[in-house]
Amino acid sequence: MQPMKIENPDQVVRNLQNEIRRSEESRYDHRLHAILLIARGLSAREAANWLGDAARTVELWVHRFQEKGLKGLHEVHRPGRTSRLSPEQTAQVQMVLRSTPTEAGLAADDWDANTLSIYLSSLGVHLKPRQCRNLLRRWNLPKP
Repeated sequence: MQPMKIENPDQVVRNLQNEIRRSEESRYDHRLHAILLIARGLSAREAANWLGDAARTVELWVHRFQEKGLKGLHEVHRPGRTSRLSPEQTAQVQMVLRSTPTEAGLAADDWDANTLSIYLSSLGVHLKPRQCRNLLRRWNLPKP
C-alpha cells in the first residue's frame, strides 16, 4: 500500500487547527488527545509538537487532568475585559447602526469603523477604529 500524499500540508494543518478551535467540544476532544498521547508515553513536548500546541499548554492540561480528572479538561470561564459600553449604550448603538450615519447626524454614507468611532465619541466612549471594527464584525447587523 502506497503512503498517502496531501497537497499543501501546511495549509491543511492550519485549516484543521482552526477547525479544532471552532467549538468548545472540539477543543475538549483536542485536550483528550493530548492526555492520550502522554498516557501512551510521549513527553509533553512531543505531544505538543504532534498537536501543534505549546509544550507549556499541554503541561497545564496534564496538571488539570491529574487534579480534576476529565472535568479538568473542560473549558474554564475567562471573562475577558469589561466592555466600555454599558448594556444600555450597546442597545442604543446597535439600534443606531440599523439606520444610516446621516440619520445619526454624521457626514458619511455607510457605517464603518471610523464612522462608528466618531459616533461613540459623541456618547463619551472613546474606542479606536480597530475596536469598532471588531464590534461591527461581532454584531453583524443588517445594512440600513
